[in-house]
Formats: sequence, structure tokens, C-alpha cells
Amino acid sequence: MTTWTCLVARTGLALGICFGLSIREAAAQWIPIDLGSLAAGGDTVAAAVNDRGQVVGLSTMGPNQDYVYHAFSWTPASGMIDLGTFGGSRSYASAVNNLGQVVGSSTTVGDQVAHMFSWTPTGGQVDLGTLEGGSSSAVGVNDGGQIVGSSSYLRDLPYYEYSHAVSWTPAGGMMDLGTLGNFSEPYGMNKYGQVVGFSAIDLNNNQVHAFSWTLAGGMTDLGTLGGGFSYAVAVNDKGQIAGTATTVDGQGHAVSWMPSGALVDLGTLGGRSSAASALNNLGQVVGTAFTAGDFEKTHAFSWKSIGGMMDLGTLGGNNSYAYAVNKYGQVVGNSNIDTLSGQMHAFSWTPAGGMTDLGTLGGESSYALAVNNSGQIIGSASFRDPVYFGESRSIGVLWQPIAGLGCVAKLAGCDLRGVNLAGAYLQGANLSDANLKDVNLSRANLVNAKLIGANLRNVVFTNATLLGAQLQGANVNGALWSNTMCPDGTNSNSNGGTCRGHLN
Repeated sequence: MTTWTCLVARTGLALGICFGLSIREAAAQWIPIDLGSLAAGGDTVAAAVNDRGQVVGLSTMGPNQDYVYHAFSWTPASGMIDLGTFGGSRSYASAVNNLGQVVGSSTTVGDQVAHMFSWTPTGGQVDLGTLEGGSSSAVGVNDGGQIVGSSSYLRDLPYYEYSHAVSWTPAGGMMDLGTLGNFSEPYGMNKYGQVVGFSAIDLNNNQVHAFSWTLAGGMTDLGTLGGGFSYAVAVNDKGQIAGTATTVDGQGHAVSWMPSGALVDLGTLGGRSSAASALNNLGQVVGTAFTAGDFEKTHAFSWKSIGGMMDLGTLGGNNSYAYAVNKYGQVVGNSNIDTLSGQMHAFSWTPAGGMTDLGTLGGESSYALAVNNSGQIIGSASFRDPVYFGESRSIGVLWQPIAGLGCVAKLAGCDLRGVNLAGAYLQGANLSDANLKDVNLSRANLVNAKLIGANLRNVVFTNATLLGAQLQGANVNGALWSNTMCPDGTNSNSNGGTCRGHLN
């Protein structure tokens, strides 16, 4: 199951519930949201987010259950929903469109075969089948409901599978997109149904080339920079494609195939190689490139046709990596925060603000995988969980920009009435004089938060932690206290279902 393998490789599947250190001032313009898990002690990996803030991915079904996981869909209103399986023990969601349609892959009974699926709130999980009885998986879906993925053919040779890129539509079902010679794998698709990816051009898989596919033109070999390898990772709505291709001397360079057909070498940051990871409709390509010097470092980059490749820098360490960019040029990824520990933190970069550390929710590390056009960022964070013998755990995270909640630069004094902040990590945050009437703060981490003078009328504090929080002068009339850790460390349930007499 290719997408799951990529998710594990990128996250290490080593993250968990949120607790820990104070919120970083540099990241105060975002509220990190812990997406939770489908089972107590489970790991969660966020894979994609749409422009409405719906997040999809996978969650393991308990601690130490790396091979038992289910696809999920999360919204602030619904929380995390288990999308189920086709009778097996595993499923994952890889993409979601702006209409809320989720796609991914699910195993059947016995876990020997996986089928690509489409899920909607009204229709549930629908099996999209395979090409010839093998396995299939979906990697993307556009707003027209066209789904792209791959499916294996079971041929005459025993124990050998050929995988072909496929496209599925409600009208036509599953279509084999073919190959350039042998297997093919898709990476991306635009709103017009143009698909890009890579395919072996010979039966021995000695050379793999990027391809572009359209319904009218079929599969086209995009070529290389003189070497034997290339792959395409993304295509925008203008038909511009981003990817990586090898040169004659075998070095990989980030490239862009223009709508005109021209292949542009995006170069490096002075080092030997580079790789592209995403592009937007403005033609901005982002990725990672080696820098110059005897001790090359890898830095995130942004490339535009005017200005070329720009080094986005790091958070203080040697390396940074860019994974996604939205239509406004906001880039996300992760970076070392120093040169000694190797600790990685998620970042957001904009031309105006530069690189901002998004923090880790108190844990060891974090990374940002995707950003939508509302500036919401998703990724994962990790820490050692003392509840489960100090093992490394993973949580899916959504970083909510406070500007999207009507706040200007800070939370103190902000009007947040009725906002759903379930799972928010607000440890040490200054919410003094904020209007939080009717806000859902269930599962929120408010350790040492300043809530002095805040309007907390009818706030939901179910399973929230307020240890050390300052609530002098706060209006807590109608607040719901259920299994809440009060500021003095007592549990609301042992106080007659309230923390009112235990506030600082």
C-alpha cells in the first residue's frame, strides 16, 4: 500500500497525544489542534486537508497497532470519524476534495488485497474495484469527482504484480492509463483531469520517466535532463508540471515542464542536486536542494520563473525541507532548530514573514505536510508518552491561523464566541479578556494559560487540562466541567462536577 508506506517513511509513525511545554511565541499566530485518535493510545497521521479545513488520514486502533489502522475524516464539527474498511484490518485516506469526498485504500477480508475507495458523508465508503482482481489504491481526487490512483494486474508470472496508473469517474468507472513500457504510478492531477506521475520505459525497469496523461492525448513521456530517470509530482490548472529529472552525470535536479512543452532545469542552491515537491497555480515550485560547500546542507527552496530559486533558510539548524505551497505562496515543511540535537520542527514560510517555527505541541518533533488556501496547515507531532511506558507516539495536527478566527496578531482580548477549539494546544497562551462564550474547549491543553478577565460563559471544558491556569475575574457561569483538571490539580468529578471553587 504505497501511500501508507510514504506516510510511515515521512513520519516514522512515532507521534501521540498533546501535552508538555509552553507554546512558542513565534507560533502564537496559530492555534495547534490535536486531531485525536480513533482509539485510546493510537497514533494518528494526517495526510491531506481541503479548503474547508476537513482533514483526512489514518489512525491506528490502539497502542502498538502499527498494522491495524483505519482511515479517518475530521472536521471541527464532527471530530474524527472512522471510515472503516472492506472487512480487513487496514485502511487509509490519502486525499479529500473541496466537496468533502474522501479517497484512499482499504483491505478486504484477510488483508491480502486492498481496494481503492471513495467516501462521502451521505454515501459512506464505496469500493471502486481493481483492474483485474489485484490491489488498487487512490492518491487524489479533484472537485469534479475524478479519482486517480493505481491498480495491479495479476499476470501469468507467479507472484509478480504490474501496477498501472488508473483514473476513475462516476460515468466511466475505472480506466487504465497505460504505461510508457512497464509499470506506472500517478502522483497528481489538476481540475481538468490531467494526471502526472512516472513509468518504467523498459521491461527491466532500468529507466523510469515522468509522464503526463490526458483523456485526449493519452500518456506522454516527459523525458529527462539527459539521464535515465525522472518523475512528476504535481500539475497545476494551467498544465505546468513540477518534478525531478537526472542529468547526464546522474544528478537529480528539480524541473518544471511548462505548458508549452519546454523542460526547465530549476537548478540547485549551489550543491549537487535538488528535488521538487509541489507547485501552485502561479507557477511557484517548492522543494529541497543542496547548498554549496564542502559540507553540503539541504535547504527548502521556492522557485519562480522571475527570480529563480530562493533559499528559504532554516530554523537554526543545517537542514530544512519544503513539502507544500498554497495559492498565496505560503510554504510549509520542517527544519532542524539547531545544529546539535537534530530536532525537527514544522514551519510556515511567507515572503513577508519569512520562516516561522510552528512548535511541537510539547513533544520531540513535528512536520507540516500540507497547507490549504485558508492558511490552515496539517502535519504531525511526536513525543514520548509516559502513559504508555515512554514509547514514541504520533498525533495529527491542524495549525489554525488566528487571523481566520477574527483575531489580529494576538488572542488576548479577541472575540472568539462560538468557535470550536476542541483539542486546542494553548499551554501558556495569553487569552486574557478574550470573549470565549460558548466555545468548545474539550480536550484542550490550557496548562498555565492566562484567562484573566475572560468571558468563559457556557464554555465546554470536558476532558480539558487547566493546571496552573489563571482565571481571576473570569466569567465561568454555565461552564461545563466534566473530567476537567482544575487549576489546582484536582479533578472536577471529585469536586461535585465543577472547578468553580478551585480557580486561581
